[in-house]
Amino acid sequence: MASPETGVLAARARALAVLRIRSTALAVALLPAAVAVVLLAGRATGHLGAGPGWDLARWIAGGLAVLSLLLAALVAVVVARARPALSPSVPISEKSAPDLYRLVRDLADRLEVPAPSAIALTPDCDSWLEDRTHRAHGPPRRAKGRADGERRVPEAPVLVIGSPFLWWMRVAELRALLAPVVAGTGPSAHPDIAAARRFIRGLDAAVAVSARARRTVRGFPLRFVGRVARLLLRAGREHATIMERAVAAAASERAQTVDYGLRIVAQEQVGLAYAGWDRLLTRVALPAWRMGRWPSRLDAGVVSALTELSRRDRLADGFASRLGERPACDLLEEPGAIDRAASLLAARLFHGGPAEPGPDWSPVGWNQYPEEVVDRKWRLEAARLHRVLDNLPATALPVAPPAPAAPAPAQDPAPAAPPLSYARTAARTPGHHAAGPSTDDPATGSLADEPATGPPATGRHEEQPPAPAPGPTLARVIDRLTHDACAGDLVAARLGAEVEREEREEAARQAARGTSQQDAAIGVAWGDGMAEGGLPLFPLQPPRTGRELLADHVTAMVCCAAVDTAGATPGLDWLDGPALLVDGARRSDLGRPVLSLVDDGDAEPLRGWLTTIGVRPEKPVRLV
Repeated sequence: MASPETGVLAARARALAVLRIRSTALAVALLPAAVAVVLLAGRATGHLGAGPGWDLARWIAGGLAVLSLLLAALVAVVVARARPALSPSVPISEKSAPDLYRLVRDLADRLEVPAPSAIALTPDCDSWLEDRTHRAHGPPRRAKGRADGERRVPEAPVLVIGSPFLWWMRVAELRALLAPVVAGTGPSAHPDIAAARRFIRGLDAAVAVSARARRTVRGFPLRFVGRVARLLLRAGREHATIMERAVAAAASERAQTVDYGLRIVAQEQVGLAYAGWDRLLTRVALPAWRMGRWPSRLDAGVVSALTELSRRDRLADGFASRLGERPACDLLEEPGAIDRAASLLAARLFHGGPAEPGPDWSPVGWNQYPEEVVDRKWRLEAARLHRVLDNLPATALPVAPPAPAAPAPAQDPAPAAPPLSYARTAARTPGHHAAGPSTDDPATGSLADEPATGPPATGRHEEQPPAPAPGPTLARVIDRLTHDACAGDLVAARLGAEVEREEREEAARQAARGTSQQDAAIGVAWGDGMAEGGLPLFPLQPPRTGRELLADHVTAMVCCAAVDTAGATPGLDWLDGPALLVDGARRSDLGRPVLSLVDDGDAEPLRGWLTTIGVRPEKPVRLV
């Protein structure tokens, strides 16, 4: 078994290879200057000729030396001034988490490595060490007992912990999980490894700065610096990769002596926490973010989501039994405030929300989630669906066949169904108005039921007010998608365009109000690493297709009708997000009937489902 010192030596060898690349680049930059110095010195001492050819060589060498020195100085200044990218995190002071700091320091003492300089939380299922010794991240800490003029030592790395771990894991599991991470402070303190890492991070930051340069004359120097930095990064990529692997191997080997058996259990919890966190973000948090609300207790929601997963999945059975032990979040003095800050940062990262709460970006608790998010989401989508239907061109539904002629005038033939239009106004055909009643308001009666007694009846027919436009009913949606073969594709395309337009407007509003100054004001530093993507850094879902949007909107319309006419209620499922509750139980069988209507135009499965629940599709629903 290899010792930790073996991994450190391997990492140091690769770090020296990275530093040799830096030295080679410096030597190439200084070579023209060295040649110019030799030529000038030879002329002054008389060892080199004094002819016109030598003078021309001196002028050329001198010009190249000046140019190379200027370019080298430009690259050095940009690399030195560029701020290395920082992982967005919530800083945790020792005052707000003394027990957590004590646990980490005890762990470092057991591993015989330097303790991390600080602790931060990030809304992700991972933990790592991060070097924050750059000038932009704060001055290095002065060593104890040294005078002001003496040498200062750099700070140890910052320990970044995934916030879901603190709420889901127990204290012993968190200590076992952090052991190999904290052990990495030992190799990080080696001067050669630290210098190689600073060089790589500086080049990476310089590439980010050059990526923001405009394609103008002023941006040409930065683009040149970017090309040089990319060249150096390609040259040192393999060495840097192997160096980091050797550092990780050395840290893992050193941590073998600390809670090794418990580390296996902790690693199982990492995978489970990642699954629950992903479902919570994509199914529960994302619908709220899209509506301008952000759940303020995401980390606490992870516990509920994973408990529900343990109940459903027999592979995870038994994991919920650990909840009786002390959770790691008890190491924090105010876990609710830290959970709120991490939840806001998660919305910033994964959705691109504003850096601070506001009128259009307010928190929501889990108790208010069904009414303020689920119900409102359904009604907003139903309203959008009806707006699209209102703007569709008028299309007549198939007309019922005419009734046979009656032998006796006393018998009243059944009137033919009038053509319906699902635009804002009903279709008006004079022939049909004379033949049958308007189906929009059956209580108004039928002109065919009145005796035809000449001009007075004709006058009443002309004074009949126009039929009202169809209300927002589920029957209207079902009829249009069933009887019009092209309606599904047309509605899906227009829904996609409508959603895309709303997302562009929201992105423009967020770009106007979410600035880096606001991030700095709340303690979130980004560095120069956000050059090419902006926010969100990690989009949760790819854009939905038109058919998916149509299915979601039809589902929302069905849920609105069930709530308004069948006594159903909106609910929250921790793994699947918005849920429809009928008699207190979740109905998860709505997806197949809706897809049958959307994809095949077959409404019979959905009508059967509505009959089972007791939904009246002809009744208007309340929209937002």
